[in-house]
Amino acid sequence: MEVCYQLPVLPLDRPVPKHVLSRRGAISFSSSSSLFGAPDPRQLSQRRGAISYDSSDQTALYIRMLGDVRVRSQVGFEPERRSSHPYLCIDFRTLHTRLGCGSASDSAPERRVHRLLSFQRYLHSSRLLRGIPQQIPLHLLDEDYTGQARCMLEKVGTWNFDIFLFDRLTNGNSLITLTYHLLNQYGLVELFQLDMVKLWRFLVMVQEDYHSGNPYHNAVHAADVTQAMYCYLREPMLAKSMTSCDILLGLLAAATHDLDHPGVNQPFLIKTDHYLATLYRNTSVLENHHWKSAVGLLRETGLFSHLPAEDSLNMERELGSLILATDISRQNEYLSRFRLHLDQDNLCLSNASHRHFVLQMALKCADICNPCRPWELSKLWSEKVTEEFFQQGDIEKKHKLEVSLLCDRDANTVGNIQIGFMTYVAEPLFAEWARFSDTRLSQTMLGHMGLNKASWGGLQQEQTSVSEEAEPSTSGVNTEDAPAAAAVVVAQRDSNAATTTGGTSSKEIPQGSRES
Repeated sequence: MEVCYQLPVLPLDRPVPKHVLSRRGAISFSSSSSLFGAPDPRQLSQRRGAISYDSSDQTALYIRMLGDVRVRSQVGFEPERRSSHPYLCIDFRTLHTRLGCGSASDSAPERRVHRLLSFQRYLHSSRLLRGIPQQIPLHLLDEDYTGQARCMLEKVGTWNFDIFLFDRLTNGNSLITLTYHLLNQYGLVELFQLDMVKLWRFLVMVQEDYHSGNPYHNAVHAADVTQAMYCYLREPMLAKSMTSCDILLGLLAAATHDLDHPGVNQPFLIKTDHYLATLYRNTSVLENHHWKSAVGLLRETGLFSHLPAEDSLNMERELGSLILATDISRQNEYLSRFRLHLDQDNLCLSNASHRHFVLQMALKCADICNPCRPWELSKLWSEKVTEEFFQQGDIEKKHKLEVSLLCDRDANTVGNIQIGFMTYVAEPLFAEWARFSDTRLSQTMLGHMGLNKASWGGLQQEQTSVSEEAEPSTSGVNTEDAPAAAAVVVAQRDSNAATTTGGTSSKEIPQGSRES
């Protein structure tokens, strides 16, 4: 592997930014692979020093894709056309048009500048370029707000923790504040000798890479999953067996498990010929993207750079294994394996691979625990996730695409979707988790889910009665079939069914499918 360091060439009429001086060149690779098409001479002319990787290395492919984007300068390049579908704006890592900077003439025409930054980070950087002030820093908030936030953190381990209130009290910084607090509470910052500046920068970048415009898959959801993961880590079965490394990876995986989520599911990316679907061969596309995005931020901030290289790579692989386990299309695979372990009573938490598997199951529970929250919180989450489904359906209708399952707002209701999800997805998972960890928390979660399911059923009956009175001859929603249809969401919400993809390569999932 040859490393060539060369500074980017900047226009002479602009000073060299400090962040560019500290940059050591973009990361690239040489390959005959057709993933990215033939190289563009204009692009090659603007590429700076390179680090070559074997093209079969999936992480290297992704880091190469991110290479030039981390240099926050005005110099850009035109990426290859990654999709032939007319709906290109869903290419959420490609930036939009902005005025050229550093031009010698004030009359210079408008210039398109593209980068592969996450869309959320692009919006942040473009605001700075336009002179729009940043949000008020957390420490400048009114003392009443920060005081209330600190009081809430004292009860962060309670199941009725209101993440929406906490997000308001932290001025929209719930993910940063919560994750930082939990890492400190466990003493992980000191134990792993994490640099405070690097850690804070990493958490800020993680929060920025969540799309605030998504009704559901945003930083508040990530904070909610992180808080739920903390509750599970405190359960007796896990608290007495998990190592500090397990806890660190569990919290980081929860915080980054939906990083840079575009607000649409995998079938949408596949049918619009999105480049990420091509990169990951239509297999766990979103989960692979979340993992590689997290790896990119870890490497950019150098959070684990002080650790031995082998340890750092192992942590990246373990992190990937946890995030990939959240692929809901593999729900039955993980659930069957978990059930088999419980039936045979052979889970040994002194075994590292068994601990890792339990951590995967804990993250899966945390990811879909909304039906198990108190009604006020659960109802709000249900409305948010359904609105995100419906927004995707609206986009599909607008561009004459087949509307994905449960995404048609004219044929589905929040109640039907939630009843089906609880019946076919959540209840089987949390029933097995209660077998594994029969505690007060597990019974509380099952109790809330039963009450929430009954509440949705009651609301559904009321809506049906009203609609029948208004239109006795027609019914817009088949309330009997909708819950059963929701079962199929296991295979189509975030990924294709295993029968469609033909299985998963062990290369793409380094640890997630390992035998215990």
